[in-house]
Amino acid sequence: MKKALDFVALHMRAISVVLIVLLIAFPFAISSSYILRIMTICFMYVMIALSLNLLTGFLGLMTLGHAAFWGIGAYTAALIATRAGLGMGACMVAAAIVAGVFSLLLGGAALKLKGYFLTIVTLGFCEIIRLVEMNWTGLTRGPLGIPGIPSPNFFGIDLSSNTQIYFVMLVLVILSALVIYSIVHSRIGTAIMAIREDDLAAQAMGVNVFKYKIMVFIISSMIVGVAGAFYAHYINYIDPTSFTTAASTDMLVMAIFGGLGSIPGTILGASILTIIPETIRALGMYRNLFYGILIVVLMMVKPDGILGNVNFKYLKQRALSRRAAEPGKTGGKAE
Repeated sequence: MKKALDFVALHMRAISVVLIVLLIAFPFAISSSYILRIMTICFMYVMIALSLNLLTGFLGLMTLGHAAFWGIGAYTAALIATRAGLGMGACMVAAAIVAGVFSLLLGGAALKLKGYFLTIVTLGFCEIIRLVEMNWTGLTRGPLGIPGIPSPNFFGIDLSSNTQIYFVMLVLVILSALVIYSIVHSRIGTAIMAIREDDLAAQAMGVNVFKYKIMVFIISSMIVGVAGAFYAHYINYIDPTSFTTAASTDMLVMAIFGGLGSIPGTILGASILTIIPETIRALGMYRNLFYGILIVVLMMVKPDGILGNVNFKYLKQRALSRRAAEPGKTGGKAE
């Protein structure tokens, strides 16, 4: 296992490139529209889980309100598309802005709280947004939802095939991963991880704790808002039942399952928990039982998640040291 992790750490960039190439080739090798739809939904949840892991895994803020921003993004896109006739690109930008504004308003009031107090506030916010979506019938049509949302399109070009939509979502996932990777491996990332470990110590060292918290909160909410806009256009119909506290819990489980504070782990965890329920659909009523057992067993065996607490930078340095120490390698000495 350790050798496998060393290999992965040493060749992470090469593995990432190979994975992207395989994902690009995937729709040309698979003709099933059902499988392409599952993969597209999988990408969407990977994007959501990545945004949540930035907030919970790297910054250390436990939240149960992520589905609220997903819903805000979806309703923003749906209303703009059906009433103003704008394309999906403009709707995504608007969804990100509106989700960011709501996160700024919520974060300004709630991010000074800590621990389960913040969790309860975000839980209440998610329920408030759901009730607004359910009862503001003049705007959201309430329980009837918003039908007739245009299919995905960019610059007036309709993306009618599953393959085209698949690639749109793949690009969004890659961009989201790059944004989060850039943040984590920058001075901002160093600051937010210091806040995660001990915010008082970070503040004593000159880190503006509240500024970084609100910054990450807004970025995370904007990413999930874009995912909500895509969801609205892809499904062509939304209603309040999709954006509940249960949905927030599912998102959090995906992030924890893969490993908090791990981008590869988040991608793996969200993919597994999206694809497996579909592959075992034939089990019928036992599907949820199997799904639950899988999560419980993993949490018992590896409570940090699949790739939680795996320091790939350290593993890479260790692997390079071992290679340098081998006989015949540069800097190594034969025994």
